[in-house]
Amino acid sequence: MVKYFAEEDSAAIVNARMDDNTDPRLAEIMAGIVKHLHAFVKEVKLTADEWGVAIDFLTRTGQICTQERQEFILLSDVLGCSMLVDAITNRRPKGATESTVLGPFHVENAPVREHGSVISLDGKGESCLFEGCVLDLSGQPVEGACVDVWSDNADGFYDVQQPDIQPKWNNRGRFITRADGRYSFVGIRPVSYPIPDDGPVGRLLGYLGRHPWRPAHMHYMISAPGFRKLVTHTFVGGDGYLSSDAVFGVKESLIAPYERLEGAPTLWRSPFDFMMTPE
Repeated sequence: MVKYFAEEDSAAIVNARMDDNTDPRLAEIMAGIVKHLHAFVKEVKLTADEWGVAIDFLTRTGQICTQERQEFILLSDVLGCSMLVDAITNRRPKGATESTVLGPFHVENAPVREHGSVISLDGKGESCLFEGCVLDLSGQPVEGACVDVWSDNADGFYDVQQPDIQPKWNNRGRFITRADGRYSFVGIRPVSYPIPDDGPVGRLLGYLGRHPWRPAHMHYMISAPGFRKLVTHTFVGGDGYLSSDAVFGVKESLIAPYERLEGAPTLWRSPFDFMMTPE
C-alpha cells in the first residue's frame, strides 16, 4: 500500500524511502537527522517564511567559505556542536589531558625547531617560556612525541589571517621530545581575540546577544607512537572570557599558570605537563 506524506508520521514516511542496500551507518545517521529535523519543525511550528530565512542563512554561510575560511566550521563551533563531537570522540581515562577543538588555523608541517627556540617571529607581544613534559598515564616520560604548537600574535591574529603582514610560520613550530619527555619553546603570552564575525555566523551571534570573543590560549597537537593523538589548548588563567568562550572550548583542567618573571630572559613562564592516553 502506497503511503503518502502526512504530518503526523512525516519522518517515518521519509525514512522509509531509503533503499535496503544503503550503508548501515549512513542509514542510521540520515534516519536520525530526518527524525530530529521533523521533530524540531513540529515543536517550534516553523513557518514557510522562517524556513526561507534559514535556507538563506545557510546559503550565505556557504558563499563566504574560502580555502582560508570555513564558515560552516565556525557555525558548528558557536553552536557547541564541535565541542560535543570532540567530547564523544575523545573520551579519555581519568588523569589524561583533556582535548578541545582543533580550530580553523592549524597548518600542517610547521618547522621542526630546537627546544628553547623562539617561535614569535614578528617581535610583538610579551615573551613567554612554555615548558613541561609529555608523560604517559603512569607519569613516565614519552620520548619522540611531536609537540605541534601555534597561537595568535599580540594583535590577536594568526599568520594565515595576515599573510602579507606576519612572517610565515609566525608563532608556530614542532618540537620532538627527548628521553626525558621535556619540551620548551619561547612564544608570547597569548591574547584574547574575536572569531571572524563579519559574516552570517557573526550576525547570528549579534541577534542572540552573544559576543564573538575567545579567551587567550596556546594550541597544542601532540602525537607519539603507541598513543592517541591529543588536540588541545592551554588557556591563560584570569582571562575575562574563560567563562563565555564563543566556541565553548574551555575546560578547567586546561587553564594553565602564567608566572610573571623578574630578571629572566622572558617576561612570563607557563609550565604545563601533558598526560597521553595509550592507543
